[in-house]
Amino acid sequence: MVSGEALGLGPLLLKAENLQRTGSFKPRGAFNAVLQLTADERARGVITLSAGNHGQALALAARSLGIQCLVVAPQTAPQTKLAAMRRFGAEIIQTPSVRLQEAVEREQQARGMRLVHPFADERVIAGQGTVGLEILEAVPDLALVVVPVGGAGLISGLALAIKSVKPEVRVVGVEPVGAAVVSESLRAGRPVVLERIETVADGLAAPYATALNLAMVRRFVDEVVCLDDADILDGLRRVVLDARLVVEPAGAASVAAIACGRVKVAGSGSTVAVLTGGNLDASRLAGWLQTKKSPDPTGQGT
Repeated sequence: MVSGEALGLGPLLLKAENLQRTGSFKPRGAFNAVLQLTADERARGVITLSAGNHGQALALAARSLGIQCLVVAPQTAPQTKLAAMRRFGAEIIQTPSVRLQEAVEREQQARGMRLVHPFADERVIAGQGTVGLEILEAVPDLALVVVPVGGAGLISGLALAIKSVKPEVRVVGVEPVGAAVVSESLRAGRPVVLERIETVADGLAAPYATALNLAMVRRFVDEVVCLDDADILDGLRRVVLDARLVVEPAGAASVAAIACGRVKVAGSGSTVAVLTGGNLDASRLAGWLQTKKSPDPTGQGT
């Protein structure tokens, strides 16, 4: 746990998952899932969909057991994340974001691989829940946890773990406006598929929600708020420049929600903001640190 005092946002602690191996919290769930595969499943290999962080984690877990790993990635995935997945041994196929599930199903059927879903897998969710257990152990007076939300795998496991021990703790999720699939699904009362995704926070750009995660969010999460990219990048600048921690936009969303006033730190007890990841391209980071103009959601420039 890292002090967030330098951010000037009130009493705040940071759960720095960006410092984990592969640069995010994702190995927790990936290893928990892969270690439970049967011998037959290991022989057939694993497949997933990912913009980079889960793909890296699954590739690392698979490599550690000598298992083949295929990642279906969106065409907008950052080159640094694609390169990292390949370094960990993953084969990569790219497709438009809105066709990720279709491509995964096609490849899974053709190759007979075992799907390790980034957020809709009970073993993955359980692994991510260890973040919540560690926060409880480190912060006895915990009152509020703020968590970035993509497909809701992390917040599902974290909220379940925390609420099972201290149900009075408030858990708040943060989504980008341009990829608010959980918020839209909650409003619709059913899982929805996004027709368009526009956000700099690629780590939160899940193209669809699932019934499993929505059920857990409804039961264990107190609120989900949405931020525009400008607020998310303001949070990134604060974390990088003031707290001296390298995070990607997705990883900074929790701090951003507090900085822009969408979430208030707890009046009594401790507030923890989870920094989910720090995998990003250096040139893009330099641009984000130098400008406060409205960001280009594609990250490609003009």
